Amino acid sequence: MTAPLIGLTLDVDAPRGLAKAPHYSLRATYTQAVSNAGGLPICLPHQPEMIDAYADTIAGLVVTGGGFDVNPALYGENTKHETVTTKEGRTHFELGIVKAMLKRNKPVLGICGGQQLINVILGGTLIQHIEDEVTNSLLHEQPNPRTEPGHKVKLTAGSLLQRIVGGNELPVNSAHHQAVKSVGAGVVVNAVAADGVIEGIEDPRYKFCLGVQWHPELHVSDGDGRIISAFVDAAKAA
Repeated sequence: MTAPLIGLTLDVDAPRGLAKAPHYSLRATYTQAVSNAGGLPICLPHQPEMIDAYADTIAGLVVTGGGFDVNPALYGENTKHETVTTKEGRTHFELGIVKAMLKRNKPVLGICGGQQLINVILGGTLIQHIEDEVTNSLLHEQPNPRTEPGHKVKLTAGSLLQRIVGGNELPVNSAHHQAVKSVGAGVVVNAVAADGVIEGIEDPRYKFCLGVQWHPELHVSDGDGRIISAFVDAAKAA
């Protein structure tokens, strides 16, 4: 079987160097995880006019993480926590490509900030800064390397995520200061940390629409590998 074409969203950095032009970036662990699972990874420049062409061409989409936040105005809040930073161009593109993929019912996997964006698209809201909103919260920005677990999550029985991973809990890495606050109608919470912070969501109305707050591309556990493989397998069947 031909490897399915998997699109990955890119981060964008401020202009630098002699050209004084913006730079795209993406950790190689994302593309390596997709190729290890049997997918053919390609990176998607932020070209809004090409969204429909991208969505028609790729078999699946990974919405990657990054060191920025979704603008609170997109989920109905008119105040912004002092820690919130945004990248409006990237978010605008990702909003469009996710909606286009869901319209075509093609597989979408959101990782860390990608999960948060998908939650907003599906009608949910976000905690702008966990330490200010969650009493006795865990260290969701773990001090140890991201290739090691930061904490565990409890999996929702019968959810897509639980069926993929197996078991009742999963050790995960943790690199975020925001999280899902509420989910939209029909969206399932599939993973929760010990402090009550939502760590994963899915929408059963689509063939494969899954978001996780951690970084499975770093393969902290075998469960992480199963997540990437299940996504690529869904793209093969798309």
